[in-house]
Amino acid sequence: MQSVNSRQRLNASYLYKRYGSWAVVTGASSGIGREMALRLAESGLNLVLVARSQDVLDQMAVDWRDRYAIEVKVLAVDLAIDSGTKIILEVTQDIDIGLLVAAAGFGTSGAFIESPIETEMEMLNVNCRSLLELTWHFGKRFARRGNGGIVLMSSIVGFQGAPFAAHYAATKAYVQTLAEALYVELAPMGIDVIASAPGPTNSGFASRAGMKLGMALNPVDVAQATLNALGKKPTILPGFISKLLTYSLAFLPRWVRVQIMGGVMRDLTKHQKG
Repeated sequence: MQSVNSRQRLNASYLYKRYGSWAVVTGASSGIGREMALRLAESGLNLVLVARSQDVLDQMAVDWRDRYAIEVKVLAVDLAIDSGTKIILEVTQDIDIGLLVAAAGFGTSGAFIESPIETEMEMLNVNCRSLLELTWHFGKRFARRGNGGIVLMSSIVGFQGAPFAAHYAATKAYVQTLAEALYVELAPMGIDVIASAPGPTNSGFASRAGMKLGMALNPVDVAQATLNALGKKPTILPGFISKLLTYSLAFLPRWVRVQIMGGVMRDLTKHQKG
């Protein structure tokens, strides 16, 4: 039995009617970003797919153009550098984009002071700087057109400090608070904003971050739940695992939550010392 069946699918016309015919999806070559893009393709939206993997994006474009009769533009750019965001804005300036899915991001784990500062700066650029720039620019465009949607990827570690993933958690706290505020601020302009805060997800993230996961979410379920909730709430905790981990800590003092999260992250990264 598939984790997302036909009864759970979005009404194929809703996203198109609400946001128009074009969406931008960053981090589109794998994991949650790819599943977000696929859900949008199924709903008939034309796509601007953004990631670093040219070959993967090209194959996705060929498959989806034929399967869903949509237009697909491919941008193989690195959002860790300023020119990556600029290329997206230049290519899309004459396209009526109505939906931004900022799913690009990565994490690091382990002892903070032992991580190369170059890697931490790269993560800051991808997770925060590029997301900020895209959200600001498309937010202004959506305000002019009178409607739009913005999906920002947070994380359950963004609700408190997470020792042994200290900087990654900090980047997600930035995303979470930005999305919560913009949900209120942009609503009168017809712009829907949501923060998606999943728990551990089988998306390739863990391998890059150097973590070993036990229970983990499926990217399909994260993508579907997030798009279903867009326009209805400021934050979505996709899946049972995300809700369990977040709500079980919610009533504890913040310093206790930090200690507990530190123990969890220590277990997930202890193999790094081997």
